[in-house]
Amino acid sequence: MANITLRQAARWCGGTVEEKYADVVFCGANNDTRILQPGQLFVVLQGARDGHDFIPTAMEKGAAAVLCSRKVGDYPAIYVDDPRIALGQIAHEECKRIGMKVVGITGSVGKSTTKEMVTQVLSSTYKTEKTPANHNNDIGMPMAILSMPLDTQVAVLEMGMNHFGEIAYLSRIACPDIAVIVNIGTTHMEYLGSQAGIRKAKMEILEGMDAKGLLLLNGDDVLLRHLDTQPEQRITYFGKSDGCPVRAEDIHQDGDTLRFRVEAGRLTFPVEMHLEGEHYVTDALAAVTVGLKLAIPHEKIAQSLAAFQPMAGRQEIFEQNGVTIIKDCYNAGPESMAAALSVLGNRPGRRIAVLADMLELGDAAWAEHYKIGRIAAEKADMVFAYGPHADRVICGTTTGGMPKTLGRPFEDREELVKALKLAVKPGDVLLFKGSRGMHLEKVLDAFLEEEK
Repeated sequence: MANITLRQAARWCGGTVEEKYADVVFCGANNDTRILQPGQLFVVLQGARDGHDFIPTAMEKGAAAVLCSRKVGDYPAIYVDDPRIALGQIAHEECKRIGMKVVGITGSVGKSTTKEMVTQVLSSTYKTEKTPANHNNDIGMPMAILSMPLDTQVAVLEMGMNHFGEIAYLSRIACPDIAVIVNIGTTHMEYLGSQAGIRKAKMEILEGMDAKGLLLLNGDDVLLRHLDTQPEQRITYFGKSDGCPVRAEDIHQDGDTLRFRVEAGRLTFPVEMHLEGEHYVTDALAAVTVGLKLAIPHEKIAQSLAAFQPMAGRQEIFEQNGVTIIKDCYNAGPESMAAALSVLGNRPGRRIAVLADMLELGDAAWAEHYKIGRIAAEKADMVFAYGPHADRVICGTTTGGMPKTLGRPFEDREELVKALKLAVKPGDVLLFKGSRGMHLEKVLDAFLEEEK
């Protein structure tokens, strides 16, 4: 992390600082006193409580200074009208100061996995930093930028959104040199109205790019083909479809090994990954495309992908007491739910799907949960659905041909855990999949705790 003086930061964001504190330096930023590190800038935000109330605690924990909108005590501080906006302005200027290339990644499904794969590939050649965990919003991404060292060569930034304007804001902060849109799904239709609306929101990633920026798109996604963009905008498609300049051929799943061949013009090379599910091919192709655009030798790209391991909570596969667990609780939409069920369907043994609600689907929720139930009937031998839409999932399993006794809805977490305890036997395979807000990992933890 680079040191920044309050004088410098105040100039960047149009804030004011008392002269006696102007030369105080901070390194990184944080808005949570629980995880604040000594030397960081404490960013005051309005939540359930006024963030100004936490300033004394932040200073006691070693904060170097405060970014706030009013004075609270005699502390080193930058005073601004809106600390959130000021944080973005400071991060924008730090991006320029570091001079790193920026890869911005967005999409409805798989953007975090793609971010991790891209980072793995680029780290083979460049000093690469990334947004950690789910730091993909207007607070997390700027704080991630401010934690990056001055010798960073490439930053891989995940950009998430719920509403129009959010991706545009993030893009203007980071100014991506390369933008990747993984896909256009149905998550966030509650706020964006339609898939066309979701596409419009994702395309806001162009807002911070200049005409020389590269736009990399999933060519298998019909909503991303034949886009009307600026004539100067350079677009490359990746995917499995004919016509994609970076394409996957001869895709094979052998147990827990995924193999395919990359075709990129005259360049051809094999990729082998220790992952289950063809959906990972798209994410890997995005990483391949970024790597090739940044002149990384294909041998290094293949080696990097071979060493890739999924993030915690994303298709973690392990065994306990003879039961195979597929933990995929990080998030869920219709597309990722279907992909997870396909992985379950390829597993030997009795296959049990524990499916929590998919959130932020708006008016599409009723139909999408029913569709997932129909898919689950094909891929699983038993389904436990959890949440307000559980009945709709089970309606889908029943019409899909699953006996009523093998599909059960639950709204109570404890009852679900009890039912799993009674039903699960050694040799079974359990998939846990649901939206982050459903906290399905708590169901899994309770089940595993019981099993110890």
